[in-house]
Amino acid sequence: MFNVEMYTGSRVENYHLVKKQLRALLEGEQNKIANLSNASALLNLFLDRVNWVGFYLMDTNDELVLGPFQGLPACVRIPLGKGVCGTSAQNRATVRVEDVHQFPGHIACDAASQSEIVVPLIKNGELLGVLDIDSPEKNRFDELDQEHLEDLVSILIEYL
Repeated sequence: MFNVEMYTGSRVENYHLVKKQLRALLEGEQNKIANLSNASALLNLFLDRVNWVGFYLMDTNDELVLGPFQGLPACVRIPLGKGVCGTSAQNRATVRVEDVHQFPGHIACDAASQSEIVVPLIKNGELLGVLDIDSPEKNRFDELDQEHLEDLVSILIEYL
């Protein structure tokens, strides 16, 4: 059903295709872990030049805890306000970082990561967690990626 060769259109066309695929994967399933797992796998398949795609989920101790992901083993807990993920969660806003080594307080889980985008998952005003995507290239993520990843998160939170 899914393979990289199907993404042969423009970037916008490919993002529209992956949104349809995400809806198809989530349709009828309400289990949060299953849906987050499939979403991270789909994004890892779809996005090129990335080395980590996954989720950090809000824990009762006002920190993010590692959720479903694709990539190398990662940091397990991130306090709100710390690193790119904690900053995104605390500010409830997407954070796009061109060079993670220039980001104050960056938490280096994978030494290969050079750029990062983090999108908060907010449902009915409640912060559920964040989508975190790392790349081994500087300046990997642009406004188009941000716009469509925010759309993908909006689809995902309907099923969480």
